[in-house]
Amino acid sequence: MKVLIADKFQVSGIDALRSLGLTVESHPDTSPDDLPALMSKVDPDVLVVRSTKVRAPVFETAKKLSLVVRAGAGVDNIDMPAASARGVFVANCPGKNSVAVAEIAWGLILSADRRIPDQTIELREGKWNKKEYSKARGLYGRTLGVIGTGNIAMEIIKRAKAFGMDIACWSRSLTDVKAKEMGVAAYPSPVAVAKVSDVVTVNVAGNKETEGLINKAFIDALRDGAIFINTSRGSVVDEPALLDAVKKRGIRAGLDVFMNEPGPNDKEFRSEIAASAGVYGTHHIGASTDQAQDAIADETVRVIRTYLITGEIPNVVNQIAKTSATRLLVVRHLNKPGVLAHVIGALGSARVNIEEMDNVIFDGGKAACARIQLDSEPDAEVMDRINRGSPDVLSVDLTVID
Repeated sequence: MKVLIADKFQVSGIDALRSLGLTVESHPDTSPDDLPALMSKVDPDVLVVRSTKVRAPVFETAKKLSLVVRAGAGVDNIDMPAASARGVFVANCPGKNSVAVAEIAWGLILSADRRIPDQTIELREGKWNKKEYSKARGLYGRTLGVIGTGNIAMEIIKRAKAFGMDIACWSRSLTDVKAKEMGVAAYPSPVAVAKVSDVVTVNVAGNKETEGLINKAFIDALRDGAIFINTSRGSVVDEPALLDAVKKRGIRAGLDVFMNEPGPNDKEFRSEIAASAGVYGTHHIGASTDQAQDAIADETVRVIRTYLITGEIPNVVNQIAKTSATRLLVVRHLNKPGVLAHVIGALGSARVNIEEMDNVIFDGGKAACARIQLDSEPDAEVMDRINRGSPDVLSVDLTVID
């Protein structure tokens, strides 16, 4: 099996993959435009990326590719429909960078509250402006609003409690029972959270569902002078509305992510919001600590090792949750060659599609049971052909799937 790493990746992870007997090629400076040609040249079974965009042409040119592993939490840099259309699994490494991103979020919160970067700049310029920077609201007893309650949010919440803050949360899956267990207050909408919060942090995946989630209505609901933190994705936030609030209402923003971020090899970034006073920005480096990258490398290796040994894929994100199967065909049979080919051939000739299938071998290896989920019901003639067409078929049963 051949693995192509088209991004920066820990040396320990590369060594671990090679120790599995895999052929590993590392091209850390690959651009999205160059990736299709590199895929055609290397022809890997597995592709590993961090931030490199994996667009549709990659899947069109890759002949052997069966798995893409995102060495990180999100998969918004991967063309998921294109991967799924070509039967390529996509997996990620959720939760491994949670502490690192929580740490940068808190760095941004403190920077915005105490204007630490502004003070540093003036000190480097030889200025002493204690009177100006003595004005700060402080965090103790304030309310932290949390949008999204995944792994990163949970780490942010832990640290908020240490700061003595009250916590208001919203996510699509958050219930009152779960909120009570977490020691937070659940709110019915993001806007409801914005209205009660002194600081808001956004921690959601970047996808079509969350695009523009932090819209003008949300930003208008923020209290004047509130602090807004985004370490998720730039697409989640209406940047013009946020910039207007920064300029007119004293909102302070801490942003690790932006709309239209430059590529990994670009050296310039022109962004009005990033250049604005009252905005404290970092270079989308929330997950970029040695601890986080070591953990992500270990998880990437685990995903590939499991795939190599068992064929199973941990953390797969593009496997359908529920198929269109309506019938379950159960075939008990002798464990001999050709039995399943007989069953599948009978179904295929009747234009009945197999949605899912497994085959369990019994102790001793003499008999097995195939469980086959079908998209429609085979007629009596097909069932009889399956049952009687092979002496190695022991029994056939058909049931309706709820």
